[in-house]
Amino acid sequence: MLLELKELDARKLPDRSEVTPYLAAVRSTLTAALTLENFSSQIVERHNKPEVEAGGSKEVLLNPLIISRNENERVLIEPSINSIRLSIKIKQADEIERILCHKFTRFMMQRAENFIVLRRKPVQGYDISFLITNTHTETMLKHKVVDFIIQFMEEVDKEISEMKLSLNARARIVAESYLTAFNS
Repeated sequence: MLLELKELDARKLPDRSEVTPYLAAVRSTLTAALTLENFSSQIVERHNKPEVEAGGSKEVLLNPLIISRNENERVLIEPSINSIRLSIKIKQADEIERILCHKFTRFMMQRAENFIVLRRKPVQGYDISFLITNTHTETMLKHKVVDFIIQFMEEVDKEISEMKLSLNARARIVAESYLTAFNS
């Protein structure tokens, strides 16, 4: 079953809270796109490679989809007949968040084998990428894979915000202790 996926802007959804429509759009789109099936390579006999990565034949690649919350936060879903590549651009409002995001995603990608669906290298223009193949959907429950991705997106935002608050508090304490030396 081939899906016709078009660009969707999460800002056009009902506005219950700031993040919920964005994550709901990602959840429903990812659930719809996870209709993967076993598809042998058309080039090499007895091989089964993720077509979204191999890119050998255009007829098995579906239309990519971008879901954006704003210009700095978006998700790219690239479906094919036997795999999906999901790339996430994490919110980075300032230089501190940019540095924290880079360090955090680098830390996660170094441990990609523990996450099974996490790619070691993100797609250009995105911070982190996942590759879900038909074997993943056969061995794991589809809704659990979707739940993992959504929870990952929520937790990454939360972690980066907490790290930024901690860093700002520490910087404030250091600045105060430095300035008290001049007041004495």
